[in-house]
Amino acid sequence: MMANDDLMSALTVLQTVTPPVIPSDAHVMTVEIEWPAGSPGTPPHRHPGGPAFGYVVEGEMLFELEGQAPRVVKAGEAFWEPGGDVIHYSDANNRADAALRFVVTMMCKPGAPMLVLVEEEELRLRADARVPA
Repeated sequence: MMANDDLMSALTVLQTVTPPVIPSDAHVMTVEIEWPAGSPGTPPHRHPGGPAFGYVVEGEMLFELEGQAPRVVKAGEAFWEPGGDVIHYSDANNRADAALRFVVTMMCKPGAPMLVLVEEEELRLRADARVPA
């Protein structure tokens, strides 16, 4: 049997966050996304049903959320977003020579879509909330 010390030495905490309130009737969905080299990824969108927690398995993601500067998340690193009204601007493949593969676990309200694309007009109206690189 594995000792507690052995178990703890095998464990690495990748991120600790305090998510917003999660509805009691929420369900959890885990998806894997793979973008080819140079892919721009998903257009600007939001996750209205709740927060999303992710891990880059392979490659590098250019990650940008409303109110935060764009950053590169590399293989072995975790990311998260609060969901709700926050716009997720980029999950692009940051590499022109390699694929990007990441896993995301989302909290979803029953009946709410997992992802909603943001219209150009709303992007224009909220442009001041973007943080330059």
